[in-house]
Amino acid sequence: MDLRPVDSCEVLVLVDNVSDILSTVPENVTPEVPNVVKAGATELSGKCLCCAQWGLSLIISTIVDGEKQTLLFDSGPEGYGVDRNGDRLGVNFEEIDAAVFSHGHWDHVGGMITALGLISAAKDGRKTPVFANQGMFVERAMQRPDGSRLPFAKVPSPQELENAGGQVILGDDERTLLADNFYLSGEITRTTSYEKGLLGQVCKTPEGDWVKDELILDERFVAVNVRGKGIIVFTACSHAGVVNVLRHARKVFDPIPIYGVMGGFHLSGNYCESIIPETVADMQDFDLRVLVPGHCTGWRATHKLVETFGEAKVTPSAVGRRHVF
Repeated sequence: MDLRPVDSCEVLVLVDNVSDILSTVPENVTPEVPNVVKAGATELSGKCLCCAQWGLSLIISTIVDGEKQTLLFDSGPEGYGVDRNGDRLGVNFEEIDAAVFSHGHWDHVGGMITALGLISAAKDGRKTPVFANQGMFVERAMQRPDGSRLPFAKVPSPQELENAGGQVILGDDERTLLADNFYLSGEITRTTSYEKGLLGQVCKTPEGDWVKDELILDERFVAVNVRGKGIIVFTACSHAGVVNVLRHARKVFDPIPIYGVMGGFHLSGNYCESIIPETVADMQDFDLRVLVPGHCTGWRATHKLVETFGEAKVTPSAVGRRHVF
C-alpha cells in the first residue's frame, strides 16, 4: 500500500478502561492532568477529570509538512464518555476529518452517534466520512452454557450514522485514508493456532438463525508510517489476535519495520489469559520499540509485557493521555 510517511503522529486517548493521573510516563507521553489544565481546568477535582469506561476511542493526528489530518478511531461504549472527556480535554471536534469503526461491538462504537453529532455541530452540519464494513452491523450475543444468549447492544446502523452527520463508506478491502496518511486494513489474516477469537460469540443471520461468530472477521486495524521510525499499528480489540494483527501489518509493509503497537490486545478472560505466554513470546519477533497496551489487554498480560520488554518500551494506556510518536 502507498502509505505516506508522516513527520509525526499524535494520539489522544479519549476513552479507555483506566484513569491513572499519578504514574510517571515517558517523555513522549503527556499525562491527563496537564492536558485538562491546558484545556482550561483551574483546580484539580473530580469534575475536571476524564471518565474511564470499558471501551476504547483514540483521536489520531498526523502531520506532514505542517498539514494535519485527524482520524477518530472508535468511540467507546456510549456518548457520555465522548462528550465529557472531549470537553475536559478541550477536543476541537471540527478538526476530526474522518472516523473508523474497528469492529461491530458496542464498547467500541456505542458512542459514535454522539461523536458525529459533536463533529457535525462543530462543522456547521458538514458530513464526516465514517469507514466501516457490512459485517459490523450484525446482531450479536454470547452463548451461555445453559443454551440461553446474552445479547450485545446493537451498534449504530448506517442510517443512524448518516442521520447523525456521518457519510458512511462501506468496504471490505484495505485502503488508505486522508491523503494516504492512514492505512485501514481489510480482513486480518489468521495464521496462529492459539488466537481463536471471542469464544462463545454468536450472531444472527438474515434468516433469523443464530450461528457461531467467534472469529469476528469484520475486525480491522489502522496503521501510520512515521518517518524515521516505522509503522505504528492501532488495534482496537485484537479479537483476531495481536500476533495475527502484527504479522498482517508486517506482510503489508515489509520492509518498513513495525515500530509500535497501541490499543486493546484482548488478553483478559479465561481463555485469552491462557495464551499470554505464547502471545508475548511471538511478539518478540517484531523488535517493537513501543507498546501501549490498553482496554481489554488485562493486568496479567500487561505485567508480562513489562516483564518481557521492559518499562522503557511498555507504557500502559490511560484515558486523557497524549502520546507523540
